[in-house]
Amino acid sequence: MEAVSVLDQERVRGMRARAQGLAGRLREDSVEAVLRRVFAIQAQDATAADLGIRVRGRNIDADDIRVAYEDERSIVRGWFMRGTLHTVAAADVRWILRLLAPRILGATDRRYRELGLDESLRERADRLIRRVLTAHGPLTRPELTEHLATLGIATHGQAPFHLIRHAALTGILCQGPRRAGEAGYVLLDDWLPVQPGVREPETDAALTELALRYLRAHGPVDAADFATWSGLPITWARTAWKALGRAGAITADGEPTGASDRGEGPAGTPSETPDVRMLPAYDNYLVGYRTRELSVPAAYEGRIRPGGGLIRPTVVVDGLAVATWTRLAAGRSVEVDAFEPLPALVEAGVAAERAEVIDFLRHGTCPPE
Repeated sequence: MEAVSVLDQERVRGMRARAQGLAGRLREDSVEAVLRRVFAIQAQDATAADLGIRVRGRNIDADDIRVAYEDERSIVRGWFMRGTLHTVAAADVRWILRLLAPRILGATDRRYRELGLDESLRERADRLIRRVLTAHGPLTRPELTEHLATLGIATHGQAPFHLIRHAALTGILCQGPRRAGEAGYVLLDDWLPVQPGVREPETDAALTELALRYLRAHGPVDAADFATWSGLPITWARTAWKALGRAGAITADGEPTGASDRGEGPAGTPSETPDVRMLPAYDNYLVGYRTRELSVPAAYEGRIRPGGGLIRPTVVVDGLAVATWTRLAAGRSVEVDAFEPLPALVEAGVAAERAEVIDFLRHGTCPPE
């Protein structure tokens, strides 16, 4: 987005935080409602994904999330935007894969060659995975790796992971019920049967739909933000942005039309009582834009992103980062490291959030992967 004044920065930050359900006292009442609001939750760390749902919900616990994944099958964890694990609504899985998977697979081709996974071997692995999941699923990654070894695949290293991911991107499998703390893989068509009569968008319509979902969940934004989040080329992003403009879905300032219908006030200004949220590692709010300059003070960017691709758990107040936090003793304790001394009202909000996070972790979320 173009350079904006400090006042406009506060307004845009407030609107973005509200769009993500992280400010203005906005919280959703169910797991499904959280996913309807934000479209996707960053999920390369399973516990962080659960915490990303918690922080946007009201009284959502770990078992509510397990039920949504395993009993209701209303949400699914898989490789989507940028080829990274995300949790999305089950109804969106297939059209997202059809749009994004070809580019992700193409971008992974060099890595396949480095690992000795030529097209013929990948196809044989796909057939094997389909066969063993039909007979024995759900299976964990170590169990699938044992079966892949029958094709001469080394059980150590990255080859088994890339073959499992390949099967996910080609629509063969998805993550289903967890087993002993491990993700269990199942056949996508068994776990989420295709609903008769449901027509999913073709490529052009799917691109526009993805842009619209992103806009509503993250706006105000521009095409460059969308390209960063989705992993799609900037030319595709601009095409989608033009389509949104023609449809009247976006304003000249990069805001979704009708934003107030979701509870985002027009000014996006903080309330008198600060809204404190403890975001997990890799949270959407911190990785869903081209830069973090509106949400993270420049002087503290290194505290949140120390290197090695890590995005640390972060405390935000009305959308502005003020601290990082760390789980200790397997989640039985949480340590907050503030960038600067916090006002009393913010300290009280941090204490309340810390207690909720500890309670959430104590009652059954899964360990990091």
